[in-house]
Amino acid sequence: MSATGGFWPGEAPAAEEENAQETEPAAAEPPSWPQPHEQEADTKESEAEPESQPEEPQPAGTASAQAAAEPEPAAEEEEPEVAPAAHVPGELDIPDGVAVLEGSPSGADRTVGVVVSRFNGEISNRLLESALEALAAAGVAEERITVMPVPGAFELPIGAMALAKTRRYSCIVALGCVIRGETAHFDYVAGEAASGLQLAGLETGVPVAFGVLTLDAAAQAEARTDKGADAVRAALEMADLFSQVRKQARG
Repeated sequence: MSATGGFWPGEAPAAEEENAQETEPAAAEPPSWPQPHEQEADTKESEAEPESQPEEPQPAGTASAQAAAEPEPAAEEEEPEVAPAAHVPGELDIPDGVAVLEGSPSGADRTVGVVVSRFNGEISNRLLESALEALAAAGVAEERITVMPVPGAFELPIGAMALAKTRRYSCIVALGCVIRGETAHFDYVAGEAASGLQLAGLETGVPVAFGVLTLDAAAQAEARTDKGADAVRAALEMADLFSQVRKQARG
C-alpha cells in the first residue's frame, strides 16, 4: 500500500473509473429516435380515429335549399270556426188541447202575383226561376201566376200594393236584389223596400213575402238564389193561414 490511500499504484485510477462509470448518468437518447411502444400507441390511435376530411365547399344556395327541404314543424291545429247564428226553420212544441191555426204551403186553388225588380237583372232572373219552380212544385197552375216587372227594388212595394189591392191574388211574392256600394244608397233602398212591402201586406190583408236579397257583394248571391223558392213557400203558407182565419171568423 502506498501513500495514495492503501492501493497499489495503478489501482486507484481503475476504481475511480469504475465509480465514474457507475455514477455517470446514461446519455439521453436523441428525441428523434423512435420509441417502439409509443409508435404502437400512435398507430392504434390513428386507426381508431381517422383523420377528419376537410369539408367540401358548398355551392351558393345549397344551405337555403336544404332549409327549404327540411319539413316545417306542424302548425298547431286551430279550433274550428263556429258558424254564425242564422234563422233556420224549426218545429214548435205546442201543448195538447190548445187550438192551433197553421198554414200549409199548398198551391191548390191559389192565384199568385210575383213582382220582380229588373235592377241587378241577372240575380233577379235566378230568383224568379227559383220562385216559378217552387210554384209549380206546390201545384199552382201557370195560368194563375202573374209576373209584374218593376224598375228596381225601391218600386217593389208600390207594385206589390197595386197587385194586392185588386183582390185577385191569394198572396204576393216580391223578388229583387240590392248590393251595398260606396254610398248610403243601399241603406235607403233596402230599408224602404222592406218596410214598404210589409206595409202593403198590412194595409191590404194580402200576404206579401219578402224575397229581396240584401248583399255586400254580388258574389254572395250564388248561394242565395233559392230565396225565391223560400219566399213562395212563405207566401203560400200565409195565404192558407189567412184562409183558415176567415173561415173561423165566419163560422
